[in-house]
Amino acid sequence: MKPSVSLIGLFVITLIACNPERVQYTNELKQEMANMKIKRVTNVDLVETVDNLGTKITEIIQKELATQLEKTTDPAERVKLCQLQNLPKTKAIAQRYAIDIHLLGSADVQNKALSAKEREVLDAYLYNAEQKLPQISNIQKINDTLFIYNAAVPAENLICKTCFANQNTPFAIWRLAFSKREVIKRMSATKKKK
Repeated sequence: MKPSVSLIGLFVITLIACNPERVQYTNELKQEMANMKIKRVTNVDLVETVDNLGTKITEIIQKELATQLEKTTDPAERVKLCQLQNLPKTKAIAQRYAIDIHLLGSADVQNKALSAKEREVLDAYLYNAEQKLPQISNIQKINDTLFIYNAAVPAENLICKTCFANQNTPFAIWRLAFSKREVIKRMSATKKKK
């Protein structure tokens, strides 16, 4: 008795459908499909997410930098640290969240690599530092795809005293550049609904 062609075809289809490689990619595929869904996201949602992420990230990277600065008195090593080199947590956070992290000082008020809007905000931060006024974090939407989170480093912090010792006024600002796409990917599921 010979097996029928349809029975052999069914057996081959079953083997193909049960391919173990297909199962390996299921979670990745689900995540990619979720990322591609159309979501209703308001500017308020985006700004709130950037604010939350920015606050958490600056706390971590500021603590790491201050701790590393305390551990060394070598001027060359301190320069590298102030340029955010040799900081593994900061590097890992920048990669994980796909953000650019910079530490800015008073000279950056004239930095043409920054947008005019950013330089204006830095100038306002510098004015507040000179007048000893309170500093609060700031979020700027530079264009349709970029958000900048700024947070001042307290004037008495070792970072200001070490990294920007040559300034007249103790002044340092964190600059975190978030792409809109990455922010949307990290928004909580409740904000993605509706």
